[in-house]
Amino acid sequence: MKLSVLEHSHINEGRSVKDALNETVGLARETEKMGYTRFWVSEHHGSEALASSSPEILIGHIAAHTKNIRVGAGGIMLPHYSPYKVAENFKLLEALYPGRIDLGLGRAPGGYPLPTRALQEHKRVDIDLYPQQVEDLNLYLHDEKPENHRFPGLRAFPQTDTVPELWLLGSSDGSAKIAAQLGTPYAFAQFFGAAGDEALQHYFAYFRPSAYHHKPEALAAVMAICADTEEEAQQLAKSNELYSLKFLCGQELGFVPSVKTASEYPYSAMELQMIDRMKTRRFIGTPGQVKEGLKRYADRLHLEELMIVSHIHEYGKRVKSYGMIAEAFGL
Repeated sequence: MKLSVLEHSHINEGRSVKDALNETVGLARETEKMGYTRFWVSEHHGSEALASSSPEILIGHIAAHTKNIRVGAGGIMLPHYSPYKVAENFKLLEALYPGRIDLGLGRAPGGYPLPTRALQEHKRVDIDLYPQQVEDLNLYLHDEKPENHRFPGLRAFPQTDTVPELWLLGSSDGSAKIAAQLGTPYAFAQFFGAAGDEALQHYFAYFRPSAYHHKPEALAAVMAICADTEEEAQQLAKSNELYSLKFLCGQELGFVPSVKTASEYPYSAMELQMIDRMKTRRFIGTPGQVKEGLKRYADRLHLEELMIVSHIHEYGKRVKSYGMIAEAFGL
């Protein structure tokens, strides 16, 4: 089983943007030592609580402070951008850090309506063109020039001996269907979505080999929080539970609350029910409990890689959680 990391660069209560970014780099360095395969950073816009608004910049910074771990975007929200410009950005990253760059693509806006409108100002956006955008990006990355393309002979520079690894991301079966049709690797946001089994099952069942990938490759990003005792792990999870609750209710907090703040929050009966539903998609407990749950989930869906999301307010506890999971799996 390969394990990887998905990092959102949350700004925790009592901490600054600089703290959040320094902790992101520190986490990348620590998880590299632990044996994790990839370290992906997300793209979010208009969020006071999330520092990662430009993953391509953050990727370069993280790669410069690590040695071997693959670093990538989880993901670039492609409908906002020109595939040609994305190809240039990631070919430059690949030239700087050959064999280490991943390019995850999403079709969601990655933010609220107002920043989305600003990102797409004076730009015609048709979500139905997303598959074409993915195909164009693949052509630019691989330096292919089909004669019937809209821009015949167009190449993306710099030239590189290796190519960023391209993944499609999704939290529903829509992106799974596109990934299967185009023959790309697929990453499912299990911690966020609700159609995990169906999405992954469709991807494996209907995958069509492409020029770049002859067989399906998939991973799932899962929320896992580990501690010495189940009680402590459940306490650590309270921070993200309150943050996620407010996000789902359209009342995003400007920070990830501390365990103390989350524990003292006056939850309504309906809010407690929402949190209970969240817990059904999460893996929280001791190293043995988390490993058993993750392995059972991965075996059921025939996954060989899981990407761990461990939103914990206290940085030291977050590093420890990743370390315990790595040790449990024998990385």
